[in-house]
Amino acid sequence: MKFPPASDIRRMRKALDITQTELAKESGVSQSTIAKIEKDRISASYETVVKLFETLEEMSKNSKHDLTAAEVATKEIITIQSNEKVRAATEIMRSSGVSQLPVLKGDTPVGSISEKIIFDKMRSGKTMDELKDMPIHTIMDDNFPSVNENTPMSSVTAMMSDCSAVLVLRKGKPVGIITKADLLKLI
Repeated sequence: MKFPPASDIRRMRKALDITQTELAKESGVSQSTIAKIEKDRISASYETVVKLFETLEEMSKNSKHDLTAAEVATKEIITIQSNEKVRAATEIMRSSGVSQLPVLKGDTPVGSISEKIIFDKMRSGKTMDELKDMPIHTIMDDNFPSVNENTPMSSVTAMMSDCSAVLVLRKGKPVGIITKADLLKLI
């Protein structure tokens, strides 16, 4: 089982709008230890990390605050431009460990590309040599659905039963992305 990265502790804590001191009080882990874990300055024991995640999960259940899309979204969006080649998309997906990318034209979302789309094209008769040099816009799928950054997560969760990702927008520009993996981290 792969354990969530320590950066998730900070993200979950921030999403719940609690301080390190409040988390320390609830979990019994010192505030200085939490700060060091969040900054990746120490490798905490398994028991300490489990205690922090369990405390955050319990605090999340007791929280009356409905999280917003901006609070849950991954801020570092990995994207690709529509005029780039499929080869570039596969290299980015492989090196980043993601299976799908939003496709942009400039700063504007125009579609999506995923491993599934590429494999479907291969199954339909395209060779790898043909695919790798094709512009992404010739095989991309529809754009991921998008929501305003202040959209409650209860609405986003309902949307995600039909899609694999949702873009989070501020003034029409992407500022984050929420995938099903992000939702599972909140459980």
